[in-house]
Amino acid sequence: MSDFVIELPQPATLPVRGTNSLFPVRRVYCIGRNYAAHAVEMGHDPDKEPPFFFQKNPNNLDTSGTFPYPPHSSDVHHEAELAVALKSGGKNIAVENALDHVFGYGVSLDMTRRDLQGQAKKMGRPWEIGKAFENSAPITPLVPASESGHPENGIIKLTINGEVRQEGDLNQMIWKIPEMISYLSDYFELAAGDVILTGTPAGVGPVERGDKMEVTVDGFPSLEVTVV
Repeated sequence: MSDFVIELPQPATLPVRGTNSLFPVRRVYCIGRNYAAHAVEMGHDPDKEPPFFFQKNPNNLDTSGTFPYPPHSSDVHHEAELAVALKSGGKNIAVENALDHVFGYGVSLDMTRRDLQGQAKKMGRPWEIGKAFENSAPITPLVPASESGHPENGIIKLTINGEVRQEGDLNQMIWKIPEMISYLSDYFELAAGDVILTGTPAGVGPVERGDKMEVTVDGFPSLEVTVV
């Protein structure tokens, strides 16, 4: 007889490329304005700001290849990102040890209800209504770091219907992957199953139903998503 008073929800998981294994997702952290050009296009000075993070829900991660246009918004934006999946964690992780905690990487999107996010910003409210909605983080199966290595550079690009909308290089991140892991661990106890979305280059913009998005990061399988 179960001790749970309701049916236990299905755990959020991500497939691992080339295997039948699953990666269980614990938390999803997202860094804001981590590419200088994107910070500028959003009206901020990247040289004066420490890193900041917001969260999505584990079950916002979606490998279906479709993105249902969400309700209560008429301005949904794409943000192409590299995702980092942790196999271990802790507190106060040193930068030089941070990559020891990485299981692997995926290519992802941080889909954003920009109009609702903008309203929340003006009112000094949290961003979840603009960021943490269903299917808001399309992602590929994870590639183990043992296969990919730890990327420090490489082109990250998003096209819509074949037209380039975003393009940058991973080396343009203001806060590098080890620094993000270390900084987060000063404020949260990181653990196996945590996923970090590492920010987006300039060129974010709206999508419409029927659009076909493709995100590519050098050295990784591409992410193809249709807006429905």
